[in-house]
Amino acid sequence: MALSLLRPVARSSCRAAAAVKVSVVAQTRQNSSFTKVEGAPLETPEDWTDFQLERAQYKTLLETFGEYGSTQTRDNTFQPHHTLHRPVAPSDITMSALLASGAHFGHSQKRMNPNFVPYAYGVRAGITIIDLDHTLPLLRRAAQVVRGVAARGGSVVFVGTRTDLRSAVHLAAERMGKQGYHVGERWLPGTLTNKVHMFGPEVARETQVVPDLAVFLNPIPNIHAIRECALEHVPTIGIVDSNVDPRIVMYPIPANDESTRTAELVAGLLSVAGREGVAIYEEEQARAAAAASKRSRPREPLA
Repeated sequence: MALSLLRPVARSSCRAAAAVKVSVVAQTRQNSSFTKVEGAPLETPEDWTDFQLERAQYKTLLETFGEYGSTQTRDNTFQPHHTLHRPVAPSDITMSALLASGAHFGHSQKRMNPNFVPYAYGVRAGITIIDLDHTLPLLRRAAQVVRGVAARGGSVVFVGTRTDLRSAVHLAAERMGKQGYHVGERWLPGTLTNKVHMFGPEVARETQVVPDLAVFLNPIPNIHAIRECALEHVPTIGIVDSNVDPRIVMYPIPANDESTRTAELVAGLLSVAGREGVAIYEEEQARAAAAASKRSRPREPLA
């Protein structure tokens, strides 16, 4: 009986305390810096002079004590979107970058391909760990291949048919300009082996349909495309996971093929290498054109 009488009193006291708390918070927000306080406008030349002096003093203070603080900003520190929009050069790639992107995670130990054993570091909690000591030099070798193909005027196609890989292959092809192409949707069977039927006889005869190099970010769903490249003698580069036979591509890169950040890192690095090769090719073309114009220039007769 006493407990039943005390319950309404307790409820009313809790409601009163909650109401007092809400009113105190509202009054505090009204009297504090939550309210927007606009500064006085600059009406006279003296006000403008004082404003400029305050800005100059603040700038001098920052320049004086800036060297004693942190130099890290949003521009010079790593951000998750940098692998897509600000890829690193092949000479700047590090093992820590591969580790941060999750390139070392493989599949289950039971699904490991026997031919992948040389690239496996070990097993952790039933998951195969990829040895990045092999991944790093093979990635740089693939970058050298892309640079060499682009430096000789060859075309490179980036293939990534997953939804999260479309932006990566699109940007990679854009960095290489006219020599870069990408496939973000489904690879149509017969694109290379049946090019006359796919593109028409005139296009197949007058245009180079077969690329000089193909880069696969997800090789297993595009195994038919890899077979077509093999039949057309097109060298291939691919990200191979622990459940994939590394021999399906000519230049394997052992890494996690299901990680979006890893695929963006690899595609961005290879596209930067291809852009360097395109610059070398354009420089050689300009030099050859200048030499040809110099040879074709008529010589002036001797006096």
